Amino acid sequence: MFRTLLLNLVRAVGVLLVVSFATYCLMFSDGIGIARAVLGPTATDTQVAARAAELGLTRPLYEQYFSWLAGAVRGDLGSSFLTGQPVTDAMANRAPVTLSLIILTIILTAVISVILGVTAALYGGWVDKLVQFIAVLGAAVPGFIIAIALIFAFAISIPLYPATGYIRITDDPQGWLWSLTLPVTALLIGTIANAASQFRGSVSDALSQDYVRTLRSRGISERAIVFRHVLRNAAGPGLIVLSLTTLGLLGGALFIESVFALPGVGQLANLSAQAGDVPMVMGTVIFAMILILVVNFLADLFVGILNPKSRIK
Repeated sequence: MFRTLLLNLVRAVGVLLVVSFATYCLMFSDGIGIARAVLGPTATDTQVAARAAELGLTRPLYEQYFSWLAGAVRGDLGSSFLTGQPVTDAMANRAPVTLSLIILTIILTAVISVILGVTAALYGGWVDKLVQFIAVLGAAVPGFIIAIALIFAFAISIPLYPATGYIRITDDPQGWLWSLTLPVTALLIGTIANAASQFRGSVSDALSQDYVRTLRSRGISERAIVFRHVLRNAAGPGLIVLSLTTLGLLGGALFIESVFALPGVGQLANLSAQAGDVPMVMGTVIFAMILILVVNFLADLFVGILNPKSRIK
């Protein structure tokens, strides 16, 4: 188990280095263009060249990357080209919003998907049809359309929840939960669609295995079979789907945070990209990569715990 964790950690670090290098090269390849975007279209060529030199954009690209990497290892991701604000400070202020949105969505997705998937696999009927309907709805309707519909229904027509804004959990826990209810619901429609269908298929496959028939022949109750054996074997594929869902959640957060005016990393990435603030965009990419790698690492860890056969010897 320790070897598996170590190999996964080494892979994660390698992926992070490769992705950060490729992203840096793509974003910082045109130093003059970046300087012109910072100064605006009225700047002269002399001013643009001076600004590029001031920002260190005239150095060879590999020197710029290793200089950035050395700072990143120390927790310094540079500063905004537009405001001068350190990227790490901006990320520290906005990351809790995005993490709250994503973590709540993942937890609720796991709980609801397991309940729906197991019930659909065991009993079929209307629950199975509900899972199929949610899967079609989540695949067919974009998240921002669902978000707008939720705002119209539960913030305007029936003012139960705030349409926009975010309250920190340290200021008001109930207000924090209320401000995230509609955004999390908008994301849940899509995530539950994939996860519930996966859990349903995994549980159905597990129930058809020979060991289940053997356990039933011994008089073991159906509940004990499901919770002690079937879920343990069916959880692996479900956890993999949940880890892959994180990537979709990050993309969905970009739109959801904009629709609900949540001051998160997704909104920061959107605003920074529009303004051409390359260091801020780079910081959001690194944040997203670290989050994805951490979730995948945890998913592999729990899969290894639940299914020893998946561990690397």
